[in-house]
Amino acid sequence: MEPVSYASMPLAELLDAFSSRDAVPGGGSAAALAGALGASLLLMTAALPKTKTGSEAEKSELAAASERILPLRNALRDLVDRDSQAYGQVVEAFRLANVSEDDKAKRRAAIGAAMRAATDTPLDIMRSCREALRDAVVVATNVQRNAASDVGVAIELLVAGLHGARLNVAINLSASQDADHTVKVNDEATVLERDATLDAESARQRLR
Repeated sequence: MEPVSYASMPLAELLDAFSSRDAVPGGGSAAALAGALGASLLLMTAALPKTKTGSEAEKSELAAASERILPLRNALRDLVDRDSQAYGQVVEAFRLANVSEDDKAKRRAAIGAAMRAATDTPLDIMRSCREALRDAVVVATNVQRNAASDVGVAIELLVAGLHGARLNVAINLSASQDADHTVKVNDEATVLERDATLDAESARQRLR
């Protein structure tokens, strides 16, 4: 049976899926979706025919930013499904036999691998949102004034996506048995959150 692709669902069906009592799609997928929406708004505003002053330099900056943002938007779209799939792998790992010593060893290994994947997925959401926020500064600097509110919404969606993913990283790390991996991921997540916050505020300032 093919896995469900939430990223391919019509909007009404996707909202129903998020509203259902099923565990997936959950917060991680919602964080990825928020980031994908934010990146999409940046792409829309960067593609507008008018820029802040109409200069060729502004058009060039916006075109270059769009080239960087598009793969980030696509990655975030795919992460909507990846997060749900990662959760499914965790559930399957916990369902493995737990009788013999061999069973227990295999189950521990499977749970460890699944929890690591479930942590790496929201970390990837954070990375993509952080990179998109870097280019939000470029878009905010060069976009026409009439698009300021659209860029502002894009910034807040990307921030929400990053912060939401951070919550998922934290909850999954709390169940990790790999101390070295926990420290490494926590350190990276802290830096991503710090840098994203700085870029978000810089972008906001350029819209004022």
